[in-house]
Amino acid sequence: MRDSRLTLALAGLPLPGEGAIAVFRPRADADLSALPKDRVHIIQGFRPDHDAWAARGYRCSATAEGPYAAALVCVPRAKAEARALVAEAVALTGGGPVLVDGQKTDGVDSLFRDCRKRAEVGAPLSMAHGKLFRLIADADAFADWAPDGPTRLAEGFCTAPGVFSADGVDRGSAMLAAALPARLKGRVADLGAGWGYLSAQALTRPDITEIHLIEAEHAALACAKANITDPRARFHWADATQFQPETLFDVVISNPPFHTSRTAEPALGVAFLAAAARMLTPAGQLWVVANRHLPYERSLETLFRDVEEVAGDTAFKVLHAARRSGPPRRAR
Repeated sequence: MRDSRLTLALAGLPLPGEGAIAVFRPRADADLSALPKDRVHIIQGFRPDHDAWAARGYRCSATAEGPYAAALVCVPRAKAEARALVAEAVALTGGGPVLVDGQKTDGVDSLFRDCRKRAEVGAPLSMAHGKLFRLIADADAFADWAPDGPTRLAEGFCTAPGVFSADGVDRGSAMLAAALPARLKGRVADLGAGWGYLSAQALTRPDITEIHLIEAEHAALACAKANITDPRARFHWADATQFQPETLFDVVISNPPFHTSRTAEPALGVAFLAAAARMLTPAGQLWVVANRHLPYERSLETLFRDVEEVAGDTAFKVLHAARRSGPPRRAR
């Protein structure tokens, strides 16, 4: 419960009385009411969370602007991303104060130990399976934690800390790419496009006229823009489950996520399937890869007349769905 820790921490560790306060990567369900709203700047690159904070009247952006009087880092799951955020917060506050808050399952204990080795770190507040601590350091004390540029994979693609499959091509995506037909054509959408691997493979098909990369994570989309320079590519920072195309697509390809935290949420993947059906022409086709245990066939059979598994192994399956069910739907 980040809200309880933050409220209690600020009672004993007051922040500077003026100046902007950066809050890095807060989830939409976090409670930041202990902070003065008019001074808070939310830095959140995940579009659904970004939009939720903006709807509440907070100043939001996908990237930091700075400088800031103080900062709160909400620890993400990826260690490299957490370290990069701490480095950025320390640099943009001129050395602090910086509050760091997270759950044990996201590695906050090890982050606390690492921070204590190089900065003045106060006694942590531990509760609700998490920890919040305050650090004050020289502005460059964590400079080596900041990425010095994009990560380059052996395949030539660039990625960034915290994005899906940052260390290499995802096995499921590779399986889906290999299963795509050679004559793929028309307008294509890549839902949850990540850093662009699937779209890059699809664009080897000359009959594709456009491909729209729809990705909720701003950092991943920035990598996709660097990885794909084909003029047929269009990029959208958007929640794929809510995206409304101007014109319906002939093909949708997707490796949909099925979790937003460590807890599996199969309904998220199902929402991707429903969004794909809404975006397709009546004769459109969906190509999707999923973990073997996910029962996506049941959902697809309510959305399409033809559903079949076209590739797979013990861990993944590639499904093809065609002939959308129900009356034609028009894009807005």
